[in-house]
Amino acid sequence: MRLRTAGLFIALAALPVQSAIAQSGKTPAVGPPTVDKVMAHNDRARSGWNSQERVLTPTNVAGGDFGALWSSPQLDSFNGLPPRMFSAPLYIHALRLTGGQYRGKTVPAAIVSTTTGYAYAISTAASGAIQPGTILWKARLTEAPCNKGAMGNYGTGIIDPRTNRLYVTSCSNPSGEQGKNMWSAHALDIRTGQQLAGWPVALSQALIDQPSLNRNGNRTWKMGQPYRYVQRGALNLSSDGSRLYLAFGADAVGWMLVLDTNARKVASAFSATPDDVQDGGGMWAQGGPALDDQGRLYVTTGSNLYDGIKLGFESMHADKENSWSHSILQFEDDRAAGLKLTGTYTPYNYCQAGKADIDIGSSPVIVLDLPGGTSATPRLLTLGGGKQGNIYLLDRDHMPGGLTKRQPCSLDPATDLSLLAPDIQPEWKRRGPINLFKPFSDEYGAYDQAKSRTSASWYRDDAGATWIYVSGASKKGEFFNTSTPPGLAKVKVIASPDAPAYLKVDTLEMTLTFHNPGSPVISSNGGRDAIVWMVDQNAARTVSLYATKPPRPILYAFDAASLKPIWKSTEGELFPTGNYGEPTVVNGLVLVGTDRLQAYGLKTK
Repeated sequence: MRLRTAGLFIALAALPVQSAIAQSGKTPAVGPPTVDKVMAHNDRARSGWNSQERVLTPTNVAGGDFGALWSSPQLDSFNGLPPRMFSAPLYIHALRLTGGQYRGKTVPAAIVSTTTGYAYAISTAASGAIQPGTILWKARLTEAPCNKGAMGNYGTGIIDPRTNRLYVTSCSNPSGEQGKNMWSAHALDIRTGQQLAGWPVALSQALIDQPSLNRNGNRTWKMGQPYRYVQRGALNLSSDGSRLYLAFGADAVGWMLVLDTNARKVASAFSATPDDVQDGGGMWAQGGPALDDQGRLYVTTGSNLYDGIKLGFESMHADKENSWSHSILQFEDDRAAGLKLTGTYTPYNYCQAGKADIDIGSSPVIVLDLPGGTSATPRLLTLGGGKQGNIYLLDRDHMPGGLTKRQPCSLDPATDLSLLAPDIQPEWKRRGPINLFKPFSDEYGAYDQAKSRTSASWYRDDAGATWIYVSGASKKGEFFNTSTPPGLAKVKVIASPDAPAYLKVDTLEMTLTFHNPGSPVISSNGGRDAIVWMVDQNAARTVSLYATKPPRPILYAFDAASLKPIWKSTEGELFPTGNYGEPTVVNGLVLVGTDRLQAYGLKTK
């Protein structure tokens, strides 16, 4: 089933109703539309938009009746280390349980995973004797989570509702030796929490270094220092459910892996650099790869701070073929031949920014389609944020970069290959990419100086205007590591039938300071009553999540039309969590993963 509706859950949204309810033999009650969130940022295209929210509006969220409703118990620790959630909660509005204590019950449930190496199903509403926040099942993904229990799971999993599977990754390090991280891909039955036969699949060096598996040279999957692999990016799944896409970042290199879910094996791989001499290209953005309706796969790549310090501009290997750090890559996944590079984009200043680790790879891309006939470039791709705080727009049918080599580095922003606005940009008094979070710098942008590490979201209003929302933080101070407004931007896509689309800044939120925000998500009732939701870590990126007094995040809500803040959670109300997370907004609930699952909504209806 494929709904041609802009926004939410495009192909999978309606399927859980069939897979989880139909098995009970009961007809669901007639009522308001219900939706599921089965993947990060709402859909394969990573729109970040739930266009079917019938309960929450800017008026009632701001009206005094919205607030904390319930929370689950604190989830499992590991050797005394408490859990955190880097992953976003997933949601099934009618989960039919077929095993365990609650066998035979059908309940709305969130599916979450934690840094301590567990996955859980947690009820989100009262159902008979089951109260909201009840743990329905839990599954241990790893007995020895990496980083002593701080990295059992990072990336948001994905649910295939037609098969009732949750795909999720975990990291194990039984020896405790630094860098000896072993990642695995799991498939759990969401009705029981049980691992399916033949799973997990170990993502080992022996497996990935098979001849011809890597479609970009002879790079090997090295283990040990400095190759500390992190599977932080959210998982994605092909429309037929047969191909699972996993992005990996390491201190030295990035990889895209394709897992055949039927054969339970790695079917293809693509390293960001072509050999073991060139480093860089980590694919570590929290939002993970995106897929468009044409089946094309997109991922961003980063740079390498250590090589930048040691080698300067040479660390970017600008003169080398098939070296793709600090870029956006487009792939076709050929089921016989594997991943095929079909398009690229690299910013004009990749040598200058990359050597200082100010890469675009901190933010993922999102896919955006304009209505037919409204633009000469209706199929778009955008990246909002990155460590420099820029926003980029691309025609994904005509990716501007080469297929064997990046263009030479430039100091002239007017030479950038993205779809530039006709306006003169104040940063350089000429055309160039739009800088949202200031000041623009090719020197300062790593660690706490970074402007953004989040995914943009988009929304289309009743008038047909298309809006993109980007979170981050402007910087000030001697070392440019003190956050200041603006930290939330609303950008309009300008379209006309006979010209390429471009971007124009509409509104910057200037009243609040965000220190380490997660990705914004949008809820709306079609093209109206739109709200932007966001969680800020409320502390700088380098502050320990396991300090004596760890950061306590804050949930924010903004009117999407004006960017006016309409609500925020009480200081200290949310428990400690991971970085870069996003809330899940479904059916009148706002779910936040911390060291437990916490829920917000209207207290009276």
